[in-house]
Amino acid sequence: MSTGFTVIRDNTPESAIPRGAVVAMGNFDGVHLGHRAVIGAALAMGRARGVPALAVTFEPHPRSFFSPNTPQFRLTDETNQLRLLAATGLAGAVVMTFDKARAGTSAQDFIHHDLIRRLGISGIAVGYDFHFGKGRVGSPSLLVSEAPRLGIEVDVQAHVDIAERPVSSSAIRMALAEGEVTDATTMLGGPWFVTGKVIHGEKRGRDLGYPTANIRLDKHCGLKHGIYAVRIGKGAQRFDGVASFGRRPTFDNGAPLLEVFLFDFKGDLYDTVLDVAFIGFIREELKFDTIEALIRQMDDDSAKARAYLAAAPDAFPRLGTID
Repeated sequence: MSTGFTVIRDNTPESAIPRGAVVAMGNFDGVHLGHRAVIGAALAMGRARGVPALAVTFEPHPRSFFSPNTPQFRLTDETNQLRLLAATGLAGAVVMTFDKARAGTSAQDFIHHDLIRRLGISGIAVGYDFHFGKGRVGSPSLLVSEAPRLGIEVDVQAHVDIAERPVSSSAIRMALAEGEVTDATTMLGGPWFVTGKVIHGEKRGRDLGYPTANIRLDKHCGLKHGIYAVRIGKGAQRFDGVASFGRRPTFDNGAPLLEVFLFDFKGDLYDTVLDVAFIGFIREELKFDTIEALIRQMDDDSAKARAYLAAAPDAFPRLGTID
C-alpha cells in the first residue's frame, strides 16, 4: 500500500514525475526549524496551486563531495532524512546524485534542465543562504530574477532565530558536540536521533545488571561522549532508557560505541534495528576504580534518566514511511 511519500531519483522516468509540482530545495541535514520554514512555504504554495509539494535534496551531501578527506558529522543519513521529510506533509522527495557532473553543472543549466525541463516545477522555496550550481553561483536572488521569464513562483525564506541565534545544521552539530541535547532539540523541532542495528558486544552489562543493546554509530559522529536519557523506537513500540556513548574507560577505552539499556524490557534485540532519540544529557564519561562504584553510578544515572523522560513523555521525532 502506498504511503503517499515517493522518492524520485536520477533514474526515475520523467513519466513518473508529477508535472507542475512545487519544490522545497536544500540539503536538509537534520530537517531543522529553518528547513521546516522552507518546507512550510512549499506546502503553502502547493495548496494554493492545487499541486503536490516535493523536497529536492542531494546525496551524498555536497560537503562530502568537495571535502572527501574531511570528517563530516551528518545529523541525518539519507534514510532518516527521508523519514523526517515524509512526516512533514510533503508528497515526496527528489534525491539528486551529487557527483562530478552535477558539481560542474552551471546554475543556469541546473535551473533549466533539472528544475524546469525534467521536474517541470511551477514554484520553488529556498532558504536565504542556499546556493547551487558550479562555483555556487546559483542563489535565491538568481531564482527571483529568473522567475518571471520561467513562469514560476519563488519564495525565499529568511533565517529562523532562537534566542537571537540563527538555527543551522552547524549550530546543532556544535550543540551535540557539547552535550547540549536540549538546545539541539529546540533547533530541530524534536529530539536528535540515530538508527542502527544491535550488535554483539562484550556482554559486560549483563553481568552488571544492565544488559545493553550495542550500536556502532558512524565513525564521524560528533556527539559528546557521556551518559544520556534516551527514548527507543523498536518499530512502532517505544521504550525509555539510559545510554552511554563513548570508549568505556573503565574497561577497554576502545572505539566509540552506543550502549543502550532499555527500562522494563526483556528479550533478545540482536540484529534488531532501533531508533534512539536523545532526550537529556546526564553526565560525562568517567573511569571508575571499582565495579561497585560503577554500578552505584549506573543506578543514579538510571534514576536521572527516568526523571528526564517522565518530564518529556511524548518526546520522539516525527517519522514518516517511504514508498
